[in-house]
Amino acid sequence: MSITIYVPCDSSAISLGADRVAIAIAKEAEKRNITIQLIRNSSRGMFWLEPLVEVATAEGRVAYGPVQVGDVTSLFDADFVQGGAHPLFLGLTEELDYLKKQQRLTFARCGITDPVNLDDYIAHEGYRGLSNALKMSQADIVKAVTDSGLRGRGGAAFPTGIKWNTVLGTPSEQKYIICNADEGDSGTFSDRMTMEGDPFVLIEGMTIAGIAVGANQGYIYLRVEYPHAHKALNTAIEKAYQAGYLGDNIQGSGKTFNLEVRLGAGAYICGEETSLMESLEGKRGLVRFKPPLPAISGLFGKPTVVNNVISLASVPIILDKGGDYYRDFGMGRSRGTLPLQLAGNIKHAGLVELAFGMTLRELLYDFGGGTASGRPIKAVQVGGPLGAYLPESQFDTPLDYEAFAANWTVLGHGGVVVFDDTANMAEMARYNMEFCAIESCGKCTPCRIGSTRGYEVLDDIIAGRELSKNVPLLRDLCNTLLNGSLCALGGMTPYPVLSALNNFPEDFGIDEKAGAA
Repeated sequence: MSITIYVPCDSSAISLGADRVAIAIAKEAEKRNITIQLIRNSSRGMFWLEPLVEVATAEGRVAYGPVQVGDVTSLFDADFVQGGAHPLFLGLTEELDYLKKQQRLTFARCGITDPVNLDDYIAHEGYRGLSNALKMSQADIVKAVTDSGLRGRGGAAFPTGIKWNTVLGTPSEQKYIICNADEGDSGTFSDRMTMEGDPFVLIEGMTIAGIAVGANQGYIYLRVEYPHAHKALNTAIEKAYQAGYLGDNIQGSGKTFNLEVRLGAGAYICGEETSLMESLEGKRGLVRFKPPLPAISGLFGKPTVVNNVISLASVPIILDKGGDYYRDFGMGRSRGTLPLQLAGNIKHAGLVELAFGMTLRELLYDFGGGTASGRPIKAVQVGGPLGAYLPESQFDTPLDYEAFAANWTVLGHGGVVVFDDTANMAEMARYNMEFCAIESCGKCTPCRIGSTRGYEVLDDIIAGRELSKNVPLLRDLCNTLLNGSLCALGGMTPYPVLSALNNFPEDFGIDEKAGAA
């Protein structure tokens, strides 16, 4: 009887030694004349346990971790291939609290399947959404997505169904679907994990989108820093073509959808949808004026759907189980689930998929386990480098778009970066302002000039120079950026800067809390 062992191929696991562990396990099994089937699955998202090795048993998969090459011999000595006891033994994977307490919809297959095995994908409910979509009218597909309450998971949280309906209703001989996979926010990795760990779900979601709005061409705009995702996507796309899930006459339906991956060159601004389209067209990544909206005049002037990876990867389950099923998760206008990414100074870094509504405090302590340093959490930045810094007094905020907006914060892409009480928030504010200056496309003056003047002013503030003049000047610069910038890069840089200033005035040399932003 063959023994099945799983070792992740996720790039985070690889960076922690997963490839070396897989080779060591194969060699040790051969040396002991034990027949094994070694499957490179994706990560479960528990990065503090990587490399996480799983073994299939009659009771289910059991986990061992974190496993290093030096542990392999002792694992075999302990008969881990039969689920034997060992200091690294964690028990049944599905019973681990970190996983058991999650509500995995988009990430239902991650860690379970071989990412580029199409048969594995289909055996785990893959392509059921597309099968249903092929039997539906375009309007009914769009209605299902609209009814689900799905909103853009890239940061802006715009209702996906409205965007699709606009493209559907705009007459054109050519339309496009673009997946914005230029995941550039610090502390975010859900897009990467999806593309590396379950690429077919993104392909299926984009195919459904194409059929829904009448687009026959799709592009995945992938950041160049993701070589493992690039390889996984291209392998999966090739297999989808071979099996008739892409190309002409998809599954005998007469529908056509073609898909390819295009690599970005590392510009943060190209995560903004109009800059991304400029880049796809072979131009410099500069922000376009709006209107016209991309849904009416987008790529090459044609109606274009631009959605984030998680948005598109959420579509198959909506078409499989219905819009009502997806809408039943969440709260208020934030429906479904959001993959939250715990990073920074956190004990249990990883991916947590939950329905909207859990508080930030529950996420940080029930899942994250507090700081890795063991010191108190001072601040949490949610939503990437343009997100606000939340103090402990705001940790009971529900994870919900409107609840965050009411606090002048953003939930964004779901990245959560943790800082302990040794962090200097004035230095962090300076970093955010300099980040904007470096990554600005330069098209608008407030962002191009204001961000440069901003970090210069912050240098003076950090040095304690003329605070009575420079603090109001910083606020004035932030007001100009907020109200005068062409896109969200300049328009949101004030969020981290002012939140740091307002919530941690002592780090700026200010005795009492400054007034509201």
